Amino acid sequence: MEKLNKPARQPLHPFWVIVQKEIRDHVRSWRFLVLLFLILLTCFGSLYTSVSNLAKSLKDNDPQAGFLFLKLFTLSDGSLPPFHVFIGFLGPLLGIALGFDAVNSEQNAGTLSRVMAQPVHRDYLINAKFTAALIVISILFFALGFLVIGLGLIIIGIPPTAEEFMRVVFFLALSVLYVAFWLNLSILFSIRFRQAATSALSAIAVWLFFTIFYQIIISLVAKAIMPGQAATQEEVIHYQNFVLNLLRLVPSQLFSDATTTLLMPAVRSLGPLSMEQVYGAIPSPLPLGQSLLLVWPQLTGLIAATVLCFALSYLSFMRKEIRSR
Repeated sequence: MEKLNKPARQPLHPFWVIVQKEIRDHVRSWRFLVLLFLILLTCFGSLYTSVSNLAKSLKDNDPQAGFLFLKLFTLSDGSLPPFHVFIGFLGPLLGIALGFDAVNSEQNAGTLSRVMAQPVHRDYLINAKFTAALIVISILFFALGFLVIGLGLIIIGIPPTAEEFMRVVFFLALSVLYVAFWLNLSILFSIRFRQAATSALSAIAVWLFFTIFYQIIISLVAKAIMPGQAATQEEVIHYQNFVLNLLRLVPSQLFSDATTTLLMPAVRSLGPLSMEQVYGAIPSPLPLGQSLLLVWPQLTGLIAATVLCFALSYLSFMRKEIRSR
């Protein structure tokens, strides 16, 4: 009688069934394992470099001397980039790898039309693919960040303060948001292009352009419009702000500005300052709330870019004609 009175288990929602399937596919794929190995190897290398140079970086007049744990993510001797630079470089590759064949691979295999023939809402599929990849990225980054904190605690022997811990958490959340932009961009290309190789090359080409070639173009533009020696202070500041605004059109620059401010509390401004603003300023670290206010435009820009890419992917998939092979 007890078995008869026991309520039946509710079936799982179709959306979460697709999410679980996509997570299994990502975790078991070789490309994810290879990228995971590369990220772990480079991050542990940067951690070893930062720990080796931690004692040399401690100075009496250092405004960040009280933020010892944050130096694990930012310190480098020049042989290897710091932790947050590696995340900014390898994170987009992870997002591209998880999304470049999200739709076109199933379309070429003939499974996309079979899924759409089932009583499942069409938008469940595209939303589940993004959600599954975002869950994998979030678990990976937060596990990696907490692993670095744990190893640092064992090596240094000093626990992080509450503000240091919250700064690391915000940095990890920002990293997930940054990778989500490249994930949505690669999913968009997987919808627009039939072949997975074409979508992968397109996403990598955009990443290379924003990472390397865009900086070169801005440098050439900056040299061409550079003011002369007789320029006033206002003209120089206007010129520097114009160049910075051009650089901040790129998601990687927004991520770099935001992470630098969050992990380096001594950073008090992300733009040029006049002599009146610098004169009399005391070199002291900013509290977490002020750092978040300082990087709020960068956070807003990353969120807007991510939402825009997701909206384009969603609209493209909902209008896409799906035929059986």
